[in-house]
Amino acid sequence: MFKLRRFLKDYKLQLVLGPLCKLFEAVLELFVPLVMAQIIDNGIIKNDTGYILKMGGVLVLLAVVGLSSALVCQYMASYTSQGAGTKIRDAMFEHIGNLSHKELDELTTPSLITRMTSDINAVQANIAMTMRLLLRAPFLIIGALVMACFINLELSLIFFSASLIIALILYLVMSKSLPFYRAVQKSVDKISLLSRENLGGNRIIRAFSKQDAQQKAIEKETEKLSKISVRVGRLSALLSPATYAVTYGAVILILYFGAGKVNSGELLSGDIVALVSYMTQILLAMIVLANLVVLLSRGNASAGRINEVFEVQPSVREIKTEKVVPTENAPKVEFKNVSFTYGDGDNELEDLSFTIEKNSFTGIIGTTGSGKSTLLSLILRYYDTTSGEVFVDGVNVRDYPFSQLRGQIGVVPQKSVLFSGTVRSNMLWQNENATDEEIFDALETAQARGFVDDLDKTVAQGGTNFSGGQRQRLCIARALVGSPKLVILDDSFSALDFATEKALRNALLKKNDMTFIVVTQRISTVMSADKILVLEDGKLEGEGTHGELLKTCGAYREICLSQLSESEAEK
Repeated sequence: MFKLRRFLKDYKLQLVLGPLCKLFEAVLELFVPLVMAQIIDNGIIKNDTGYILKMGGVLVLLAVVGLSSALVCQYMASYTSQGAGTKIRDAMFEHIGNLSHKELDELTTPSLITRMTSDINAVQANIAMTMRLLLRAPFLIIGALVMACFINLELSLIFFSASLIIALILYLVMSKSLPFYRAVQKSVDKISLLSRENLGGNRIIRAFSKQDAQQKAIEKETEKLSKISVRVGRLSALLSPATYAVTYGAVILILYFGAGKVNSGELLSGDIVALVSYMTQILLAMIVLANLVVLLSRGNASAGRINEVFEVQPSVREIKTEKVVPTENAPKVEFKNVSFTYGDGDNELEDLSFTIEKNSFTGIIGTTGSGKSTLLSLILRYYDTTSGEVFVDGVNVRDYPFSQLRGQIGVVPQKSVLFSGTVRSNMLWQNENATDEEIFDALETAQARGFVDDLDKTVAQGGTNFSGGQRQRLCIARALVGSPKLVILDDSFSALDFATEKALRNALLKKNDMTFIVVTQRISTVMSADKILVLEDGKLEGEGTHGELLKTCGAYREICLSQLSESEAEK
């Protein structure tokens, strides 16, 4: 929790006044047993009705002022906790947005969602309860002990003994429960992952009739969570009965020894009532403190998980923020001796060197797992090369500000992703100032004009109200809006029929002011390309036109003849 204190810097006034108001309420509460003792000794025993009414009025005044003070603290605690929680969420979302793909892969989406929701909620509750109770409960305990000393020093030893035993119980429970709360949150991460997979892959699960198997997987993880929660619940449940037992044992001792002192005249009846009241206050404060300890344990576990995210730094950092000047007459993209590994020891790409000229159409083809998508990620600088350099317009991609590098590139990812809203709102991602005419032109090029006649047409979450092919064409149109200088299409024709693909390819070839890099499994897509790069196990097996590669590259010829007859391939 201490590491998150930076999010509280705008709430210094509330952090001071809130606990002070609660402290003031505790001070007033400590006076109540003394007033009650006076009512018993000077009012009830002496049958003085006027005195009883007067001191009863004092009790009412103490209650009203104490309640007002508590309400002020409650407001400040809520204001601070909600404000700090909002700041933490905003900061975490921004931090996650700055992480590179490597860190996002390691943290995983379900875990990040859990940390941004339930973990931050736990921290918010921690802040609010700390402001309300952290000072009040210990002050009440210490104050009650001091007041007991003033009434009778010998009997106050019972208070001290009981308090020490309860403090020991709290320490034992807190030290044992903290690891369990961390385990609970990790189990919640796993359930979130399974739920996300089941909801996202619901149709696949039904198609293979795997509902029972998935149900068992969920039940296994929820059973694990249940067992952990029961264990920590049992541990936490010991707090209340243990503290009650110690406190009421202390009350019995007070009554036993106090009765003798009343008989001997050392104490008055009201003093015994006051001592029992103070012991009860200690009991209630200890119970509150016990619950606060449980809450703090869970909050600290959640705060630790939040800090883990903030402590992760992006491996791909923006070196410059000012725009760089491209080199004239340089290739659009150039790889120089590029190798890359995800960190598992094996090179995903190995010693790649090639150039892609401006305003050209380049195809990248290769078997599954040959590194095609990884190559594209290096151009966009989602990852940094392990060795070698990548240039765009003659400038190393490491020297570009992210906004300048990615702002000139239109990207169509392997998985078609549309966002809930309208067609227009999705088309404005590349250029938010694009006109309707520019959007319709992009839709026309992407062969999407046939099913989009209204830019305000609703797009459901994930684009589920469109077919797979329609989603791909809308993603292609989105990348073309704003006329980017470089367009990257990562296997973006896979859901299209051959006729639509041919029409789309011909439309793209007419865009003479753009450079296209197309990753595909289809030979027909790249046959007319200006250059084709053939990848095999992360290595560049061939480079050239379709006709050249058919003669010189065995890997390309094998792929080609697996899809076309020899006569079709040599056309």
